[in-house]
Amino acid sequence: MLAELVQHVIGIDPDRDRITASLVETRTRGELARREFPATPRGYLAAIEWADELSEADDRVWSIEGTGSYGSGMCTILSRHSEWVVEFDWPSTRSAKDGAKSDGLDAYRAATELIGRKKFAQPRVRGVREAMRVLLVTRKSGQRSRVAAINELKAFVVTCPVELREEIRGLNTAGLVERCSAWRPSGDAETHATKTVMRIVARRIKELDSQIRDIDRQLKVLVAQVAPQLLEESGIGPFCAAQIYASWSHAGRCRNDLAFARLAGVAPIEATSGQTVVKHRLNRGGDRQLNRAMHTIMLTRARNDPATKAYIARKVNAGKSERDARRCLKRYIARRVWRLLEHPLDTQERHLASPFQPSRVQAVPIARCHTGSHGERSRETGCFPRRCP
Repeated sequence: MLAELVQHVIGIDPDRDRITASLVETRTRGELARREFPATPRGYLAAIEWADELSEADDRVWSIEGTGSYGSGMCTILSRHSEWVVEFDWPSTRSAKDGAKSDGLDAYRAATELIGRKKFAQPRVRGVREAMRVLLVTRKSGQRSRVAAINELKAFVVTCPVELREEIRGLNTAGLVERCSAWRPSGDAETHATKTVMRIVARRIKELDSQIRDIDRQLKVLVAQVAPQLLEESGIGPFCAAQIYASWSHAGRCRNDLAFARLAGVAPIEATSGQTVVKHRLNRGGDRQLNRAMHTIMLTRARNDPATKAYIARKVNAGKSERDARRCLKRYIARRVWRLLEHPLDTQERHLASPFQPSRVQAVPIARCHTGSHGERSRETGCFPRRCP
């Protein structure tokens, strides 16, 4: 329990302009102090100084709600000061029995609920992982805009003047974009306006294509810096590798391959009732972007990799449907990817010639925090060896 590790928990409820801190004693769950600070670098440092006056740095933990949004600034400053930070991800109770709601009550709840938990969520690291995340977000929005622009351009083809429609009727999407982007507006008012807007939309599509290619090049460079072993795997390209790394974050965040599979939404969920045959249903939880990357890798391998085709055939011959065989394949991919990230050298050296034979390699127990020599607190995760959740 947390009470055996630290004496105080500081709950943080971040907002756009300010943060609210609540200092709670772990054994009594009593609130010792509460204060608001501006959401600026000076305000974050002032919160640390305030905590130093009321507690010891070695006997406290910070519970921050929303470390990936409004709480990211506070989390970054605390990590630089080697503080132990835990992400308060999902509250299990209301802030008050009567439904009262305030920033102070939310900060107090972030502190008290952490006391009763046995497993603590580590905040995702920044640096290269954060660079990948922002590139992935921009790439996704660019793809949505590109699809919308293509649909808009094809809608104009349906309603444009007959002469224009006959000119571009048999072109595919790439040819249509190339032809329309080179048009020069001419003709009557209707034809002139139609050519103008179709040229604008076509050039917008080409610009979005260029931006997506540029992002993919940057993602490939970043992945090659931190996880080149992912790019060597069959079916994993720069986009999927970056999404996997951004969701995984750092070593120790997922306790084992089972936790990573659950994060990816590929862990089997039993769906058995009464005397029915043991079956499993689709897992709709977890990180859906990571799940999409796993699905893309599975489809690529199922089309192009002979060993994967043989694996699916064996599962089908054993009585499973092709859909269930593909789900088993995604579970294997999650296990393989987790081992590559957590133990890259060990996994590559001991990997069998055929990846779909029964593996004799057991998952190696991992440390749940990065610690320096002589038991020092890690600057990356803010953990002590004895405090690993």
